[in-house]
Amino acid sequence: MTTSSPAGLPLGGLLALALASFITVLTEALPAGLLPGIAAVFDIPEALAGQMVTVYAAGSLLAAVPVTLATRGLRRRPLLLVSVAGFVLANGITAISGSFILTLVARFAAGIAAGVLWALLAGYAARMAPDALRGRAIAIAMAGTPLALSLGVPAGTFLGGIIGWRASFALMSLGAALLMVWIRLGLPDFPGEPAGRRVPASRVLALPGVAGVLAVMMLYVLAHNLLYTYIAPLLALVGLGARVDLVLAVFGLAAILGIWATGLVVDRHLRRAMQLSLWGFVLSAILLAAGSDAAVIVAAIGLWGLAFGGAATLFQTALARAAGPAADIAQSMLVTGWNLAIAGGGLIGGLLLDLRGPDLLGPVALVLLLPAAAILAGARRHGFPAAMR
Repeated sequence: MTTSSPAGLPLGGLLALALASFITVLTEALPAGLLPGIAAVFDIPEALAGQMVTVYAAGSLLAAVPVTLATRGLRRRPLLLVSVAGFVLANGITAISGSFILTLVARFAAGIAAGVLWALLAGYAARMAPDALRGRAIAIAMAGTPLALSLGVPAGTFLGGIIGWRASFALMSLGAALLMVWIRLGLPDFPGEPAGRRVPASRVLALPGVAGVLAVMMLYVLAHNLLYTYIAPLLALVGLGARVDLVLAVFGLAAILGIWATGLVVDRHLRRAMQLSLWGFVLSAILLAAGSDAAVIVAAIGLWGLAFGGAATLFQTALARAAGPAADIAQSMLVTGWNLAIAGGGLIGGLLLDLRGPDLLGPVALVLLLPAAAILAGARRHGFPAAMR
């Protein structure tokens, strides 16, 4: 059983949670890099194959809040094991399925598992750590996210080109199965919420600071996905259309640096770290909106990655503090809002591309970020307090 003391963190258990976040994000994003092979095997257009990502997000979006509410009384480790088992099953089915409909069903089930897991991660990490290091514990648990985007997806895509996309999903299923053993042997168990202490979801949203954190998160992630989803046409404006992979590597490496830096300061300087993240993103959006030089655009994307890398940790830490014992329900609301922002960014960005082209993406992202900055400025007592409570 993993233990912790005021002198340090239970790194073994937190790394297991980081691997869980890695597998979750890799399962979600990997099909985007394997679309030609998937489409060829099922004899379907690539646009239809891309719906493997859509139904995954839909599963997370629809299941996060109701499933978390329904399971809030269950012990945490068995629930975490069930959610990881969902990835074992879903990725295993995807690896062997001969029916695209069955594959979509498996992807939807994986999305449900992801919704439950994301709602668990921050609260689980926080409960494993000393009070003064809870933000750092959440940062470690979330480190799998930028690693999956910057390293896992490119590596999985490369490997899929060599051994086939089915083998990539089979390896993810095997990795999730091994993770279940690690969780069972290396993580402590925690009780769920006692029936008499469960706060209704409507009251969780009304807790001081919760709505403000969710509002800033929605605007921030909406602006991020507006740009990230359509980064290829944005880069084509400055002659970088053929170097998207290298520019995304710059973003990913900067994001890793961002989450590392966030982990160092989040417990003592949450508000200041959130301000740096948000205003760094604002500056990068200004450069993306006004820049016509390739070097400036690459620098702006590096700054954007640095700002975004620790954002999930900042939002989850702020929400865990604001919601207290109802943290898992609040985190499920964050999962729902995050997925809505992903969908909204894709939709709004697509409309902007059809309307005016990619030159509008930067200015619209800036328009979304400024009200987020205003909400953050007003959240000095609750949500993003200057001092840790």
